Amino acid sequence: MRPTRLEKPAPVRDNLKTIATLLPYLWEFKVRVILALSLLVVAKLANVSVPLVLKEIVDALDQPRIELVLPVFLLIAYGALRFCSTLAGELRDAIFAKVTQRAIRRAASRVFMHLHSLSLRFHLERQTGGVSRDIERGSRGISFLMNFMLFNILPTLLEIGLVLGILMSKYDIWFSIIISLTLMAYIALTLIVTEWRMIFRRTMNNMDSKANTQAIDSLLNYETVKYFGNEAWEARRYDEHLLAWEKAAVRNQTSLAALNGGQSAIIAIGVTLLMLLAAQHVIDGTMTLGDLVLINAFMLQLYLPLHFLGFVYREIKHSLADMERMFSLLDQNQEIQDKLDASMLDAHHATIRFEHVDFGYEPDRQILFDVSFAIPAGQNFAVVGKSGSGKSTLARLLYRFYDVQHGAVLINGQDIRDVTQQSLRAAIGIVPQDTVLFNDTIYYNIAYGHPSATEEEIYAAAKSAYIHDFIETLPQKYQTVVGERGLKLSGGEKQRVAIARTILKNPPILIFDEATSALDSQSEKSIQAELKRIAINRTTLTIAHRLSTISDADQILVMDQGRIVERGTHIQLLAINGIYARMWELQQQEEAGHKPNLASAANQSATP
Repeated sequence: MRPTRLEKPAPVRDNLKTIATLLPYLWEFKVRVILALSLLVVAKLANVSVPLVLKEIVDALDQPRIELVLPVFLLIAYGALRFCSTLAGELRDAIFAKVTQRAIRRAASRVFMHLHSLSLRFHLERQTGGVSRDIERGSRGISFLMNFMLFNILPTLLEIGLVLGILMSKYDIWFSIIISLTLMAYIALTLIVTEWRMIFRRTMNNMDSKANTQAIDSLLNYETVKYFGNEAWEARRYDEHLLAWEKAAVRNQTSLAALNGGQSAIIAIGVTLLMLLAAQHVIDGTMTLGDLVLINAFMLQLYLPLHFLGFVYREIKHSLADMERMFSLLDQNQEIQDKLDASMLDAHHATIRFEHVDFGYEPDRQILFDVSFAIPAGQNFAVVGKSGSGKSTLARLLYRFYDVQHGAVLINGQDIRDVTQQSLRAAIGIVPQDTVLFNDTIYYNIAYGHPSATEEEIYAAAKSAYIHDFIETLPQKYQTVVGERGLKLSGGEKQRVAIARTILKNPPILIFDEATSALDSQSEKSIQAELKRIAINRTTLTIAHRLSTISDADQILVMDQGRIVERGTHIQLLAINGIYARMWELQQQEEAGHKPNLASAANQSATP
């Protein structure tokens, strides 16, 4: 059996904290909330008045035939109260609908924005399927919580209070005692059992998120699954999560059946005792038949919402469990944050400086050691070195995806930690080695570099990236959908789309992270010429594997194990006859078709 990754369970978030998160959304529509609560009170007053009118009708009809008069007014009042109760409830729901839907929208948008504000470290560790399912369930939970907590629990408690007040003022104290004891027993059973059952719900949520994560990850890596023939293995992993979910779901349902049975038994005992007591009072002549009907009607009115109250409480707890996973995403701290007094970056004629930079992704694994260099405005500096030497880390630090542990990164003398992230990233354009596109049209993916650009500007950028002619050969042209992560396009086509959107962005600082690695030799020469053209008067950092593509750089930095070990122009570095010279010689031999000695190649080769 292959090993699977162990995951920490999601932390349990305080329920009050989760509910408090919703209060600002309610306060935004305080007039609607107050009006809805007022209609709620009206509905419940009308509802409680119905049995009182019904009692008067029964007593009016419980007369000798000779004295019997049709209580028309009472009958009309009975119907009017019924209608008012229903109408007030419907108006309440209509008025409150905007509050609920706006809260769902705002909360989901807030979580989404927060996720984008988190550091690259979080996003490299996240599980996309699980996160998306948490947001989906949490949004549903908000809807349920806001509607049922305000419009089911509160009105039920109000109705119980009104009924108890009426019974205490009009009848034997034992009626109120029996109802109170029934309610306390019902609520105690519901609270205790529901809290115990929450572990099953959380397990179901956890397994559901894991199953969704694994399914999405497997589908995104469809080709890899096929390459290794692991369809059965993926299906087995998916089924393992579903099996754990099934077990929790079964225990959840069986425990629910037991809870419902206990609740029904408590209600049945309470109603029976009340009816026995009421019947005895009728026999003794201390109560009329109308009083008996009144108490029975009150019990029916209380029984249904009380039974529903148990369901609502359980579902509210479930909703809180769903919401706690979504809102726990908001508890993720932003590793990279703007200072309160952060200024806008002045990137005009940008000069970039790395000053004694130390950095490691983990505290016990340092990547960069005392890295210092400066790129004058308008110049192109290239960085080469073995895989893992820290080349791409320079680009991530320049974008401020991470903050340096020691030293500083400056642009025009401004520490990038002192400027806004938005202004910093607006000034930088990158063509990455691994180009990932949105599952949208080619037009959309190019326009992403400058969403407000005109069609002519987008077409001009595509022509500059030498992809316009290719796009025109497609049946849907610029409206061609590129597929998940752009997989419908070849590596070279994706890279040219990335180049086009960077050209469209037109930033003062450029980063080419092996920007032509996926292109054939002929296309590479064409694109290289275009990249050199757009880099004119721009400060450029080029991370390269093919040394021939950076031989004309203003300066080349050679990195090894997180340190800059050589620097100079192409000619100067060859004259030194060091690491760069050996890399150059090895690549020249490979391009000439020679097979260098494998032992020396292992020591000399440089890969991205």
